[in-house]
Formats: sequence, structure tokens, C-alpha cells
Amino acid sequence: MRRADRLFDIVQLLRKGRLMTAGDLARRLEVSERTIYRDIRDLAASGVPVEGEAGVGYLLRDGYDLPPLMFTRDEVEALVVGARLARAWTGGELAAAAARVLDKVEAVVPEARRRELADSRLFAPDFFPPPLRERMDQLRAAINERRVALFEYQREDGARSARAAHPLGLYFWGRVWTLAAWCELRQEFRNFRIDRMDGLQILERRFEETPGRRLSDFLATCDALD
Repeated sequence: MRRADRLFDIVQLLRKGRLMTAGDLARRLEVSERTIYRDIRDLAASGVPVEGEAGVGYLLRDGYDLPPLMFTRDEVEALVVGARLARAWTGGELAAAAARVLDKVEAVVPEARRRELADSRLFAPDFFPPPLRERMDQLRAAINERRVALFEYQREDGARSARAAHPLGLYFWGRVWTLAAWCELRQEFRNFRIDRMDGLQILERRFEETPGRRLSDFLATCDALD
């Protein structure tokens, strides 16, 4: 790791507001405590308001900030591949947002990082049909607003049924998205493949994530696909 990147990472860790010892920082950054002591002195000498002392710990005075876009090469590539995946395999709204994120990053990063954005060779081919993009946008809004989703569902064996469900989360399995939900018909958690839904409607009716019907409860049960 370059020293400049390490100094930036120290500031980012201290910005979390917790008292961190030199040992804590050394373990996180995989360097010696002596290196941390030297870096802390250099940060303080350059005007970064680090408070604390050796043997006690360090924190950053409230109100100090750094430009948030000092990315390493790996971080730039992570942003690129994440944005490309979002454009290829999510709803239209998130796809557009991902493109805007890359535009904003490109506008402020140094020239070398800007070239790395363009040169990344990690790709996400787009095979996501437009109807599923619209369905993703609807379900994401239903999750955020806690609105009941009504749809007809076809199981793998071909059986069809009308479902009213409380959308809790969306999961991507590689070319397949599933909706984790509380099913009013079955009165239990279900995973619904969104490509097997028809006639999706997001109702005005809202639901509450009551104990036993929350996303955390779903994760604890890990129900099988409906």
C-alpha cells in the first residue's frame, strides 16, 4: 500500500468517531505500531486534527472531512464492475443511477484514475428483459414503502395461484432475481422468482414488519423456493 493511501485510510478509520489505539490501526492496515505512530505525527503536522496519545488511542475531531473520492485502483475497478452489474441486471431506475455515479466519479478523480475507469476489462453482458426491469423497479419501491404486492405466480411444476405478499428483499442468484416475502396465502415466508410473476400490482395497502415476519426472521428460516 502506498503511504498516501495508508494516511488516507487512517483518517477514514478515525472518522468513524471511535477511539482507536495504534495497535488497532496497525492490525487493520497490516503495518507496525511504529509506522502508525509516525503516520499520526505526520497527519497532525499537516493540519489533520487528530486527538489522543500513544497508549491511550486516537480519534478525529468533529467537523473534519476529506474529499470522498480518493480511490485506489482496486476501488475504482470495484465501482466500475458494480455499476456495470447494476446497469445490466437491475431495474431501469438503478441502472440509470449507476451510470450517473460513474459520471460523477469520472468528473472528480485524477486523470490516471479516469483512464482506469475507461480501461477496466470486467464486463456484465445485459440479458435482462425490459419487462423484468420494470418489475424490479416496482418491487424495490414496494420494499422501501412497505406496500403489499399482488401478482399471479407460476411454480416450477406449472401450478398457478394469486398471491398477496409483503416484499422484504430482492436477491440476485446469477441471471435470476428472487423476492423474499411474507405470503398472505401461505401465511409464511416464500421466495418468489420475479420472472415467474404475472400481472404485478403494488397496492396502496401498507404492511408492518412485525416480529416473526421481518427480513431478519426470513434470513433465520432460509425457506426454499416456492
